[in-house]
Amino acid sequence: MSNDLVSVIMPVYNAEAWLQRAVDSVLAQSHARLELITVDDGSSDRSPGMLGAYAVADARVRVLTQSRNGGVANARNAGIAAARGNYISFLDADDWWHPAKLERQLASMRGSGALISYGTYWRVAEDGRVLSQVTPPPQVTWQDMLASNFIGNLTGMYARDLGDVPFQRIGHEDYVFWLEQVRRAGKAVRVESPEPLAWYLVRERSLSANKLRAASWQWDIYRSVAKLGLMQSAFCMARYARHAMLKRI
Repeated sequence: MSNDLVSVIMPVYNAEAWLQRAVDSVLAQSHARLELITVDDGSSDRSPGMLGAYAVADARVRVLTQSRNGGVANARNAGIAAARGNYISFLDADDWWHPAKLERQLASMRGSGALISYGTYWRVAEDGRVLSQVTPPPQVTWQDMLASNFIGNLTGMYARDLGDVPFQRIGHEDYVFWLEQVRRAGKAVRVESPEPLAWYLVRERSLSANKLRAASWQWDIYRSVAKLGLMQSAFCMARYARHAMLKRI
């Protein structure tokens, strides 16, 4: 069993309906040497009280409180700044993990020497129906990541040896974060597991998201963040659209 301390960052905003399932899935990990850094982002429901109760019951739970709602990027950045672990992983308050997620992920990273890893996950509807299984490639580089965000944030983990970078307040902030981290690391590898390691809850508002707005965000990332030329941006945009369709099949 690895002695590595994993810092799990969980932003929380009015998540009382799902919070228990998410937190319990972290605390039930077979790799028990972890700290769960929850960041309450100005919740007005029962979430702060629930987090406080968990912190009293389990010393691994730490609660940070934002004075006002500042968005998921700010909340994650506060969690990273407070993290003490030598690995960092992320889980939103409406998603959840397989009990062996961290154990298998750490073993994969030690075996491959990779500084970043990710895994396969289920997309699940609010009524419990499995919508699809998302299976990313075995390995990705920065060039691969220009086609799609192959790293589901709920499965992504990086070694602190790589260095921390902040989440930006931008559309597709998860994608921008992992795009930069993979650029710095050179590559990322998929955890080999007999089953998916996480469940991603697709909420109703996600199903009706504005696809044109998402495409606009993606174009801006190619031009303003990745600093690609016009022709390369257009080529990457076509690849992105294709992968977006395949991800939903």
